[in-house]
Amino acid sequence: QVQLVESGGGLLQAGGSLRLSCAASGRTLDNYVMGWFRQAPGKEREFVAAVSRWGDRTVYADSVKGRFTISRDNAKNTLFLQMSNLRPEDTAVYSCAASTLSVVSMVVPVYIYWGQGTQVTVSS
Repeated sequence: QVQLVESGGGLLQAGGSLRLSCAASGRTLDNYVMGWFRQAPGKEREFVAAVSRWGDRTVYADSVKGRFTISRDNAKNTLFLQMSNLRPEDTAVYSCAASTLSVVSMVVPVYIYWGQGTQVTVSS
């Protein structure tokens, strides 16, 4: 199985940018479809973005489309989420996750390996 560790979270003002990373170990990243999810206090975990095994297909939540970019570097076993024009409503714990299925899914239960998450806080 794969182990996932996120980094890059922080506190910033609205309109700023941040890049999250998700480092994988145990198995190579190209075995998995990868996704980013987030969970705000008192809310359910929600889908943010996902990318196919070779990076040729991406899917985004409507709320982040045009502002966030998911990418992966399989050679470095790392997944990224570039976030721009951040808003206070983007405040959440962001987690990366891995799916063994070939479909690029927005559905939480499809993803079976999860990182611990990294906090992103956007002030107005």
